[in-house]
Amino acid sequence: MPRAGLTAATIAAAGAALADEIGFTELTMGRLAERVGVRTPSLYKHIAGQAELNRQIAALTLAEAADAIGEATQGRAGRDALTAAARALRDFVLAHPGRYAATIGITSTGPDDPITIAERRGLGPFEAVLRGYDIAPQEIPHALRALRSIFHGFATLQASGGFQWSADIDESFEWLIDFVDRGLRSTSDSGPTDHP
Repeated sequence: MPRAGLTAATIAAAGAALADEIGFTELTMGRLAERVGVRTPSLYKHIAGQAELNRQIAALTLAEAADAIGEATQGRAGRDALTAAARALRDFVLAHPGRYAATIGITSTGPDDPITIAERRGLGPFEAVLRGYDIAPQEIPHALRALRSIFHGFATLQASGGFQWSADIDESFEWLIDFVDRGLRSTSDSGPTDHP
């Protein structure tokens, strides 16, 4: 990539691609500079440093994942939408483990932070899934946290080689979707729950 073509966005995109290849923990400004064909100081004209690079990769990744999930769930409802959302998230994480790792533990600095905006976009498709289950409005935040924990957890464990048992991983994932579907249907059938 020629030096004149460098922008914060192109650097973040190159960093995300490199993280997928070598692993997020191995990504450095020096390695990224080598990848884009410049000396390391040239990157600092566009990105303040490693922390900013990591945040930009995280925001980019959250937006990409949101788009993938939104596309997959478009026009679907109920279990069909749940399955599409779960598979889209898992497929994204498995295809992009390095860049997805940048999103773990990242914190927002406020409502205008690109991280916050991308996270909201990512929750939209899951909120649509939950509307198909007729979840009570006061239960939506709990259900969103549960869905994110379950499917993010499975995908990141698989991406890191965390499943060493002999059972087929795809079968386990389909079992998990069935399990979540039953739980959501049960929650919507029983109506809102009062929490002490």
